[in-house]
Amino acid sequence: MTITASLVKELRERTGAGMMDCKKALVETNGDANAAVDLLRTTGQAKAEKKAGRIAAEGCVEIISNDAGQAVLMEINCETDFVAKDEDFLKFAASAAELALQTKPADVDELVQSALPEGGSLDDARKTLIAKIGENITVRRFETIEVQGAIGQYTHGSRIGVIVDVTGGDDALRRDLAMHIAAAAPLCIAEADVPAEQLERERRILTEQSEQEGKPPEIVVKMVEGRLRKYLAEITLLGQVFVKDPDITIGKLLQQKNASVSAFARIEVGEGIEKKQADFAAEVEAQVRASQ
Repeated sequence: MTITASLVKELRERTGAGMMDCKKALVETNGDANAAVDLLRTTGQAKAEKKAGRIAAEGCVEIISNDAGQAVLMEINCETDFVAKDEDFLKFAASAAELALQTKPADVDELVQSALPEGGSLDDARKTLIAKIGENITVRRFETIEVQGAIGQYTHGSRIGVIVDVTGGDDALRRDLAMHIAAAAPLCIAEADVPAEQLERERRILTEQSEQEGKPPEIVVKMVEGRLRKYLAEITLLGQVFVKDPDITIGKLLQQKNASVSAFARIEVGEGIEKKQADFAAEVEAQVRASQ
């Protein structure tokens, strides 16, 4: 059977696969477009599995909220910054965040198995996109907030995203708080939210450091408490100095505005992912040795 350009174009529009892949699939299926779709899905899954081990540390953050009082912040990864700006990648990210908002999954595993409105699961769409783009793509993590007040949000480029639930205040305050969280990266809202084991570990480290300075025990105790207060101010939102006004803490700012923060989420793309650093000199040296 003759594989016409129009048939290839039609299959490409249906699947999003490359032109040569579409033509090859039509040749293998004797021009049966439906069979070619199935074949492309199968080979696409194989390509996705082959690429699954590749490090995906680039990507974007996606923020979405609704009138029902929910907000989602999500990280979707790819391998290169170039693909992170790709229109199809960004559409997939938006669909993934919208699906999380609608289905309220417990975790990423449940999310990727959830059905999309247009059919198929999110994981099916992910594998199809991998086959089309040629890079490993993952839905890494997401945070959901059940909103008590109103959501403030901020994205720094597409790499850092913040949502914060604020009761009281106004839009300007909510945006300022989101921008502050993006810049200062607090671990929690208040001192009472710091896990006991983390606090005890920090106290132990500070005690050992102070004892090494040769101070008397009673002085060591005071030094540790002072340094611990400083540490807590640095990691808690309420204790941090406001990035737009170093003369005031976030806690004081909220008091002035008669406002409070009940929850926040901050995600930075690639945070905690170990990227492979290319050593080109070493690679060339290894190739030379191999050829000798």
